[in-house]
Amino acid sequence: MEATETTASRAANILGRPFDINGLSLRNRIAMAPMTREFSPDGVPGADVAEYYARRAAGGVGLIITEGTYVDHASAGSSHRVPHFHGDAALDGWRRVADAVHAAGGRIVPQLWHVGATRDEGQGPVPAAPPAGPSGLALDGTAKGRTMTGADIDAVIGAFADSAAAAERLGFDGVELHGAHGYLIDQFLWSTTNRRTDGYGGDLASRTRFAAEIVEAVRAAVSPTFPVIFRLSQWKAYAFDAKLATDPAELDALLSPLAAAGVDAFHASTRRYWLPEFDGADLNLAGWVKKLTGKATLSVGSVGLDKEFVGTAGFAERATSTGIDLLLDRMERDEFDVIAVGRSLIADPEWANKAMTGRLAEAAPYDASLLRTLV
Repeated sequence: MEATETTASRAANILGRPFDINGLSLRNRIAMAPMTREFSPDGVPGADVAEYYARRAAGGVGLIITEGTYVDHASAGSSHRVPHFHGDAALDGWRRVADAVHAAGGRIVPQLWHVGATRDEGQGPVPAAPPAGPSGLALDGTAKGRTMTGADIDAVIGAFADSAAAAERLGFDGVELHGAHGYLIDQFLWSTTNRRTDGYGGDLASRTRFAAEIVEAVRAAVSPTFPVIFRLSQWKAYAFDAKLATDPAELDALLSPLAAAGVDAFHASTRRYWLPEFDGADLNLAGWVKKLTGKATLSVGSVGLDKEFVGTAGFAERATSTGIDLLLDRMERDEFDVIAVGRSLIADPEWANKAMTGRLAEAAPYDASLLRTLV
């Protein structure tokens, strides 16, 4: 059944508004969320990856945030098929991706990533490299890998800066730093995985130091108007109730050093965007981030689908397309600025255009089998 003209015009007026992040003009308020797909053998994205992203740009997405890409550090990655953001072959591939997205009318930023101690022994592009984290601990607090030294910390900070500089050289429109979901940057932020007693551990402000120094190094490596986005989350992989901040004051203590270091926008990752983050207010995590920092914010979490991606019940193999009235309500009052969409865009490259024209009844449902194809 076709949506009413009122519904369609409301979606167009709310989602179709342009938005600016540090001089980067987005044609609308829809972003493609980063989703690891493992379709880049030996870390090199090919023509199929360029076509995959360009198809979503042609389908109306305003900003594409790529899948996580490994920075140049031996312990950064856990898969041979996740793309790198370093080395001539990988960077040549990414240049073609950016060109294809721009030709389709979109904007694109790479997500820069180090997996930290989530990596198992023997995995990834450098199997001999040990897993590394702030305190040699896995997400459950048990011993895993080795504790990073000061030299390790400096090397990783430099690797993020080098990849950011490469992104600007290649013609990308900004970068996103992956500081969420229990990966390396987040491991420094979280007290469960950061038990350091030097300047990079202890209270929340000290645990933020590593992330802030990465932001500062990236900011120094790129032009002042090159957008730097920082992705954060409370939840971690398989630790869904984890909290970096238990109240707005703690969240402010976490965010303030990052904003001061040069973050232009925060991408606040939740599994269900409609849930309030703290008691006593309806704001979700992105809404609180915007209120506390005044920075641009992106929200995310099961947009347009009836099941969250992963939770205590495991992975959702299928999810049905739903309406977005709750999303429109929140965006109409400017709780956050941009909405990032994940599985809905895997299922249907035209989802953005359908959302903005009131045609989500036509959107394809999500099926996990789609993760094994690149369409």
